[in-house]
Amino acid sequence: MTRRLPQTPSQTLGPFYSIGLRGAHWPFAVPAGTPGAVWLRGRLLDGAGDPVPDGIIETWQADPGGRFDHPDDPRGAQPPEVPGFRGFARSETLDGEWAIHTVKPGRVPDGNGGLQAPHVDVTVLARGLLDRVVTRLYFGDEAEANAGDPVLRALDEAARATLVARPVADGYRLDIVLQGAGETVFFRV
Repeated sequence: MTRRLPQTPSQTLGPFYSIGLRGAHWPFAVPAGTPGAVWLRGRLLDGAGDPVPDGIIETWQADPGGRFDHPDDPRGAQPPEVPGFRGFARSETLDGEWAIHTVKPGRVPDGNGGLQAPHVDVTVLARGLLDRVVTRLYFGDEAEANAGDPVLRALDEAARATLVARPVADGYRLDIVLQGAGETVFFRV
């Protein structure tokens, strides 16, 4: 006689997803004490405006000179201007809050002979998402560069506002809203 066991409940990301995602160094794209470093902070919110306490925010960005130490940089890989700059950081959204310690990126080519405004690419992973969602963080004190950015120009004013972080005392702040009123603009990648 074959005995059937009850089906194990499914999990979107699995019970071991947090292994390798926790570590005191992950929120730091640059070492603590780096001159000119800033904090990028915000909240990850669901459609009801409630904090998402178990998400992950990952960032990828150019160095202050607008370069990547990566072979896909169209100008060729180049070591970063800032010692210890990784270009990548990750933050858990404990209590819905996230924070990344980094330097402000420089402008990168837009592929059409122009330059994009300084920005940070942001990946969001959270409960209920079967795949990551991707957005950008632009800087509120870069009005001239933002006005010429091809991505921001393609959006209406309300949508643009969901991507622009406001300056605060120790850096910049941007809340990311997964759906509903004030939903952050996400990109197909």
